[in-house]
Amino acid sequence: MLSINWRSSAAYRHTNTIPVAGFAWEYLRRDDEYHRDFQTMTRIRNPGARKLDQFSARWGLRFPERSRHPA
Repeated sequence: MLSINWRSSAAYRHTNTIPVAGFAWEYLRRDDEYHRDFQTMTRIRNPGARKLDQFSARWGLRFPERSRHPA
């Protein structure tokens, strides 16, 4: 997974200056269950709005704008 030494305070010095969303991401990206769920979602060809909303709700993700598929 991550190669960071989580016991080293120097490895987390940047967390003093990041916004709340960035701090939340630091936590989330270390969660093995999140990674499993994300991998499952990426394997679904067209997950649909309901599946995406369930995934987002489970992990507390918010997207202010829907991404648009390039035409």
